[in-house]
Amino acid sequence: MIRNTIIVIDDELLIRDLLYDFFSERNWVVSVSESGEKCSELLKNRTYDIALVDIKMPEEEGLSLIRRMKALHPAMAIVVITGFPSVETAVEALRLKVDDYFIKPFNINKLYKTIESLLEQRRENKEAIRVQDVPL
Repeated sequence: MIRNTIIVIDDELLIRDLLYDFFSERNWVVSVSESGEKCSELLKNRTYDIALVDIKMPEEEGLSLIRRMKALHPAMAIVVITGFPSVETAVEALRLKVDDYFIKPFNINKLYKTIESLLEQRRENKEAIRVQDVPL
């Protein structure tokens, strides 16, 4: 069985631990990072299905990190999680084509359902592309 992979980038230890435990219990491969720099190192060694990215972090703003992540791994789904929502960050996130935007504190079950739905859509899209590539 192929396991889903997720990376959580958030400077709050409580959030990282909560999400690590939640997804690990569901048999996901989970990596966590407290900074954009550590995230970049992790992304060099592995491709993830999805990234959960905080907007406000001390070293690097999440939107800047998302730009780099999109350039490195365009197929990776990205969901913003933020405790400091604003119209500006929401608009910029939309411009960057993030897959969703959650405000802390969030309902973890709703987040999980959203992620499962995103991954299912991506699997269906990949399957549709494979079917189109089959010669008749």
